Amino acid sequence: MATIKEIRDRINSVNDTRKITNAMYLISSTKLRKAKKMLMDTEPFFFSTQAMISRVVRHLPPEVENIFLETRRDIPESRRRRGYIIFTDDKGLAGAYNHNVLKVAEEHINADGDRWKLFVIGEVGRFHFISKNVPIEESFMFTSQNPTLHRARKIAAEILEYYYDRKIDEFYIVYTTVHGTTCETRFEKLLPLEIITDIQHEKETQGFKREEFNMEPSPSKVLDNIVPNYITGYIYGALVESFCSVQNARMMAMDSANKNATKMIEALQRTYNRQRQAMITQEITEVVSGAKALRRSKEQKQKQRAKS
Repeated sequence: MATIKEIRDRINSVNDTRKITNAMYLISSTKLRKAKKMLMDTEPFFFSTQAMISRVVRHLPPEVENIFLETRRDIPESRRRRGYIIFTDDKGLAGAYNHNVLKVAEEHINADGDRWKLFVIGEVGRFHFISKNVPIEESFMFTSQNPTLHRARKIAAEILEYYYDRKIDEFYIVYTTVHGTTCETRFEKLLPLEIITDIQHEKETQGFKREEFNMEPSPSKVLDNIVPNYITGYIYGALVESFCSVQNARMMAMDSANKNATKMIEALQRTYNRQRQAMITQEITEVVSGAKALRRSKEQKQKQRAKS
């Protein structure tokens, strides 16, 4: 059984840990509010760009050729080269956040044979794949804790370069969104744009009528301008969503750690009180027993004197 000093040291240690987890909880809550504001600020741009692409594609002449209008359906499913953009955090202490992202990514990678390339954001994902000897095509060496448009543009530029050069036929993105207090890992197709392929399919099946719609300098140039902006906005949104999610996951993890620390301290305090009470009771018993022994000794001496 632990001594009183050991229990007291354990209580102090848990209490110090609780102070750290509580501070991390407060920091994450502040960052979460900031990230949610960033997300709200970028949504109007994202939806406006999406609506613009939809409107432009609906009014494109049939003879227009552009790389973003390609569906890559002529390539067999088993021969398509896929790129996976994976968003992880730079550190742990966020519950199952990183585990869920890596699990979804590995499920699709294992199903694709060897015709894939990885594009990883976040130190956790980078070290995870390196430790498993999984090749990484591009590891973006900036922190995932500070999503900015500049970083989104850099990622988008790298992705589009592979797409322009036809080194990758399809790009998929693995990131996490937050809904209330829960996080959801999402796997979505980034390129070719499904918004374009869906409209093309709609035009083919329903016989879409075009209205007069002038595009300067040319329809292809217009697409070359707005689609990269859309990809940048999409990636920026994923960065911010992932940032929101990791802060929310860290808040929940730290809140759970705080509650567990409180329970541990209460249990240790009860053990400490019982040990202390037992020690005090033992000391009182020893004092009383000593007093009785002295009294008996004194009585025996008095009886011996009376006899003599």
